[in-house]
Amino acid sequence: MNQQLTAKNFTTDQEVRWCPGCGDYAIVNAMRKTLAQIGTDPSDVAFVSGIGCAARFPYYIDSYGFHTVHGRAPAVASGLKLANPELDVWVVGGDGDFLSIGGNHLFHALRRNIDLNLLLLNNAIYGLTKGQYSPTSPPGTRSPSTPAGSVDRPANAVLFALGAGARFIARSADTLPNHLPEVLTRAHAHKGASLVEILQNCIVYNDGVWGGMADKTTTQELSIRVTHGEPMVYGKENDKGLVIDFETGTVSLIVESDGPVAERATVYDETSWVMANAVARMEGQDVPTAIGVIYCDPAEDYITSLREKIPFHQMNKSDLKDLLYAGGTWTKGA
Repeated sequence: MNQQLTAKNFTTDQEVRWCPGCGDYAIVNAMRKTLAQIGTDPSDVAFVSGIGCAARFPYYIDSYGFHTVHGRAPAVASGLKLANPELDVWVVGGDGDFLSIGGNHLFHALRRNIDLNLLLLNNAIYGLTKGQYSPTSPPGTRSPSTPAGSVDRPANAVLFALGAGARFIARSADTLPNHLPEVLTRAHAHKGASLVEILQNCIVYNDGVWGGMADKTTTQELSIRVTHGEPMVYGKENDKGLVIDFETGTVSLIVESDGPVAERATVYDETSWVMANAVARMEGQDVPTAIGVIYCDPAEDYITSLREKIPFHQMNKSDLKDLLYAGGTWTKGA
């Protein structure tokens, strides 16, 4: 497009039906801002979703959209991208939609490296169905389905994606209005499947699940923004750092009182699977939550590989008809 786009170009006239205070508002605003900055014509963009609160996304972005069935958004999006490779396809799902019933479809979309931008809105609860615990709910979560508290170990979305062979994995949060568009822009620029986990608050059924991450006064102490080529330091005064042991894959905390942190902290390499795996496994009160581009190691995407193997340019409609009518067929009478 020649005209300068703004967030309004991607805003629909639909009534927003999320609860007041829901983190989804901030995420959809960040998405509109990102799309405007990228400058893609709205007619060249499509959003695909499954079921859940996050699945209402296509109604609130003025582009093409598909509100599909539970867990199947990555499968529908895969077909859409293969049919129209020039389309910018974004897939939106919650932690339940993507990691429970849709886990198999998410796995294969990442494994195949199909050029999709997948946004996992993680509020660690099933919100639309009134607060049941989800695959990412922490142990002890009390809900209608776990009145005595859940005992399951929560799924780790970043580790899941690494195990699936994803080539781009990032994390941000609904409370980071400047950071989130940066991550979304990087995800869009990546050729192949990109997964962005967005930590999000559900004010009704799981308020405060991410603790101080949602508080601007404490987030610098509880999270670390990993940046390629920069030392892993964090804290309000940048007085804390992390050192990765490459033999064990463990992460250790260092502090300023023991010497200059920036000189001793590990320099982050987003192309390192070992480093990505180490920071993805950081859990507990002694280590921060990693945000930013955690892993980016591009490889040939699925459509490029497919075009090299199959001569689509030589195929025509008669080839398809011959394929459909091959073998034993029958015609149903009127």
